[in-house]
Amino acid sequence: MDETTTPEILNPLQRFGADVKRVRLGRKLTQKQLGKATGYSDGYVSLVEAGKQMPSMKFAKGCDLAFGTNGLFEGLLKRIDEGDHPSWFVPYLEQEKKAARIQDYSVHSIMGILQTEAYAHAIFRAGYPHARADVIQGKVDARISRREVMERENPPTLWTVLHEACLRTVVGGPVVMAAQLQHLIASADSPDIDIQVITYAAGAAAAHVSPFTLLMFDSGPTVLYSDGPHGVGGKRYDKEAIVADAVRHYERLRAHALPPDDSLALIKDLHKEYAL
Repeated sequence: MDETTTPEILNPLQRFGADVKRVRLGRKLTQKQLGKATGYSDGYVSLVEAGKQMPSMKFAKGCDLAFGTNGLFEGLLKRIDEGDHPSWFVPYLEQEKKAARIQDYSVHSIMGILQTEAYAHAIFRAGYPHARADVIQGKVDARISRREVMERENPPTLWTVLHEACLRTVVGGPVVMAAQLQHLIASADSPDIDIQVITYAAGAAAAHVSPFTLLMFDSGPTVLYSDGPHGVGGKRYDKEAIVADAVRHYERLRAHALPPDDSLALIKDLHKEYAL
């Protein structure tokens, strides 16, 4: 390798896949043979090895049986899920970095890119009450690092519609909320970020829609990311009909939300309440 060449940085799923491939080749197994041993197709094995498929725990355990690795791959997958970003979220993050436009609807908590460190810490501590402090901090650091996508030279445009509940749910206490809303106010100054608030008065127009994010690209289909229960185990969709339905929902949400200037005024009023 040329000394000036920067080594490729792999995400957790790519590292897992590379390890599967390395051991498979060391055992002189084909992808088809490994697929048969684990109960999956050779195409599935290929996607896992390329870091493009979230491996199941069944697959990880199957690899350990096929390779005789005594729980190695099961442990690797568990560590990914317990690490900074869960394995199911890593593919979304890779696409978030490439998006030209991000449109988000947040219901229970403010979207990750716009969270402060203290707010994110309170969210993760509540979600993982028995986790060690270093595990929580790792998750917080990973979430805050997502801001980098908005700090690059040509960031995506970000449009977020926040349900009023995001602003009135006291996450981490009044001091944390005051700082979080101040961060939203500062973020709204960016020409690349638009923030709207959909109030409780919007009623069913907002109440029937779960949180979701649309990632739009200069080339390629729009991707929908929709949270699972309690924000866990979200799913990605790129089927045209499903995405088109989400786009229509988003347009209606924006129509029922306060205009950006009025939304900012509401956030400032709530900030004053928390800052008292």
